[in-house]
Amino acid sequence: MKQLSTLIILLFLHIGSLIAQQDKVDAIIRREMQSRRIPGVQLAVVKDGKIILERNYGIANIEQNIPVTDSTLFSINSCTKAFTGVAIMQLVQAGKIDLQAPVGRYLDSLPANWQPVTIRQLLTHVSGLPDVLQLKDVSNEKQAWQQVMAKPMDFPTGTQFSYNQTNYALLGKIIDKYSGMPFLEFFQQQQFRPAGMKYTVSGDFFSVIPHSADTYIYARYLYGEKLPTAKLIKNYEEFAPYRRAAAGLKSTAHELASWIAALQRGQLLNAPALKTLWTAGSYNNGQPTQWALGWVTKPRPAHAAIIATGGARSAFFVYPEDHLGIVVLTNLNGGTPEDFIDEIAGVFNPAIPLSDPVTYLRMKLDTVGYSHAMEIYQQAKKSIPAFQPGENDLNDWAYRMMAQGKLKNALAIFQLNTYLYPDSWNVYDSYGEALLKDGQQPAAEKMYRKSVELNPQNSHGKAVLEQLH
Repeated sequence: MKQLSTLIILLFLHIGSLIAQQDKVDAIIRREMQSRRIPGVQLAVVKDGKIILERNYGIANIEQNIPVTDSTLFSINSCTKAFTGVAIMQLVQAGKIDLQAPVGRYLDSLPANWQPVTIRQLLTHVSGLPDVLQLKDVSNEKQAWQQVMAKPMDFPTGTQFSYNQTNYALLGKIIDKYSGMPFLEFFQQQQFRPAGMKYTVSGDFFSVIPHSADTYIYARYLYGEKLPTAKLIKNYEEFAPYRRAAAGLKSTAHELASWIAALQRGQLLNAPALKTLWTAGSYNNGQPTQWALGWVTKPRPAHAAIIATGGARSAFFVYPEDHLGIVVLTNLNGGTPEDFIDEIAGVFNPAIPLSDPVTYLRMKLDTVGYSHAMEIYQQAKKSIPAFQPGENDLNDWAYRMMAQGKLKNALAIFQLNTYLYPDSWNVYDSYGEALLKDGQQPAAEKMYRKSVELNPQNSHGKAVLEQLH
């Protein structure tokens, strides 16, 4: 009887803890929905290989006032690349592909300067290949390949990072060839089915998919004219079939959480292959890249994360050492849940948001104002000598704010980045872009000149300087 009473007390304490966690998560999500004006959200939390929390918020379709439910499918856009990374590692695990081998070993008829690029360099976006998305029309596969293959390399392979859709279109072709089936079918057989993902599909603006949430964006320009205030409109997204190894999947938070759990349990990859999947690549000089194999790395002294983001609307974070995963899907381009997922993770482990300098800065600056960015950084550095936000993390955060129309906030972070990383050509290029957008041409020109001085191969910076004169 005494043992039963103890079990009942422990059960009530456990239930009380779960309710408290749910309430805290609800508060974060509702605050961010209001601040970012997000119509609808889905959330799932995975702990120790099990889904422990699932929540739905808001509206999936504004016109019909359809609420978000468990079955609502959200566009995950470039989060699709994480599935491509898993597929490639499954082929590596099967002995069919070598990550260090040149792409020319696996695909015929590639330009000579494309052939030495390795599979790992494609996955980590250091290939230097011209981006197929820079073409005027990328819908016709044959024409798109003819045009992009005729372009010069953007930079010597392995010397720079450039997020590039050509990389993943090529990886899709490799999966087709060495799995013996179309890459989406390979996803279905080797990932969706083992993970219990019954409803995850591929599609875009033209696809008629039951239970699919509409996607929206706050437009500042429409029909060639600047709007007096941002207007909510439907978001157009087109993913030609040959590009769907890079983007295009639609899924639910539940199914993505089930997939993450399957990864953690070793159902999709063995432990060595999973470690390789989540290990950053490297530049020619040996420095690590920001990207692992289809995923983005967030290295930290503790509570490191591996993440995927898509369309500035969907994201999932995995914290391997904490055995934790967070999935947040929204239907707003500009919702950027990657900004607040660490804070949600802090509900389940309070040490996580404190371990990420960018999350710490965001939570502080949202309260005191972004004009205090340098002051808050210096205070944190004084208290915690190891406090050092990453260059790429700051840059990505500032770009997200700039895309949301928060230009002054973005400028403060870009400026902080130049202070922290004065020898990086890229921070000056980014700061220059934001200054130019703010109408500060002389200051922007100064930043671009500094960028080109540090990196004479910075073709973007050179082009901007030519346009300014």
